[in-house]
Amino acid sequence: MSEWDLLLTDVNIATMRADGESYGAMPDAALAILDGKIAWLGPASDCPDVTPAEKRPLNGRWLTPALIDCHTHLVFAGNRAIEFEARLNGATYEQIAAAGGGIMSTVRATRDTSETTLSDSSLQRALSLRREGVATIEIKSGYGLDLDTELRMLAVGKAIADELNLSVTTTFLGMHTIPPEYSGRNQDYVRFVCDEVLPVAHERGLADAVDGYCESIAFSPAEISTLFERATKLGIPVKLHADQLSDTGSAELAANFSALSADHLEYTSEQGVLALAKAGTVAVLLPGAFLTLRETQRPPVDALRHHGVPIAVATDCNPGTSPLCSLRSAMSLASTLFRLTPEECLAGATREAAKALGMSNDRGTLEVGKRADIAVWDIGHPSELSYWMGLNTLESLYVNGKN
Repeated sequence: MSEWDLLLTDVNIATMRADGESYGAMPDAALAILDGKIAWLGPASDCPDVTPAEKRPLNGRWLTPALIDCHTHLVFAGNRAIEFEARLNGATYEQIAAAGGGIMSTVRATRDTSETTLSDSSLQRALSLRREGVATIEIKSGYGLDLDTELRMLAVGKAIADELNLSVTTTFLGMHTIPPEYSGRNQDYVRFVCDEVLPVAHERGLADAVDGYCESIAFSPAEISTLFERATKLGIPVKLHADQLSDTGSAELAANFSALSADHLEYTSEQGVLALAKAGTVAVLLPGAFLTLRETQRPPVDALRHHGVPIAVATDCNPGTSPLCSLRSAMSLASTLFRLTPEECLAGATREAAKALGMSNDRGTLEVGKRADIAVWDIGHPSELSYWMGLNTLESLYVNGKN
């Protein structure tokens, strides 16, 4: 009986561990897989004398942890291409939202779409991510804003995992905006979400985390606090759309609740950064939305670095502000727009993204005992993963040891 299921040889490995060489680089190496986990990795010259069930030479290709997209709104119906054109003609995001567009246009489309149709369109977006080396995807609800549609969105997200051999974590985002039936009754809607929707999503195992949108066009810090207090009582971790369009103090709010992540952060203050650092909350940067909205104020990257806040990068795939189905493109944009280094971008889509999902115990780096979620790249150096735009260099993807 073989001691290993698979041995990958003639490889260079970017382990993405933070305690060694740049990229955690390990040239001229090998990696063994057993029962879906990494059983051994190291210099090829040190490989134990073991006969694997299968041995695969990879001709000097690079192995990295499979990519992790830690912030998406991937399940939705329709699109907002007309609004995209309106913004290019001068309309602001706030103006579009006030006119009944924005999030609400997608809410209407999603409420009116069957689960089958919703699943079909969402699978295509998830498949686009998978084809570029993504093995773990976070998927938010938030385009239903009623009980039935929110649950349907979360269920569709869960089903994608089995359909595509991916790992999916679902996030309840019932407090994304106020639906029209609750117009002018914010507190009633907050109570509805906290007392009637969230408990059901939790009971059915559909909410791995809880998110909210803290902004002048969405919910106040006090309203988000009510949501987070309810989530905390249910034992559900939280994350937050924070300081995207203005400094609402929501980075500090996220830190106060020990949030897994605070996302966007364009307008976060030094005080907010310090709070994130103290709480160990991950900063998730979303360059797709920054680009699409033609923002000019960048997230405080230098301050995040200086205070040791982990920085993740994600697509924010959504129909209105980030119609982006490529994490590789998000990495490239993060380098160009936010001045992250290619190593920071790859860490942001692997090691730090795993932290942002509370999953760093079993993925995000290549280490013995972790899941064998491995991307095989036909590249000369890992920096190319942020350098190339529109060139898919993925040779193969292993998810839990399966190709």
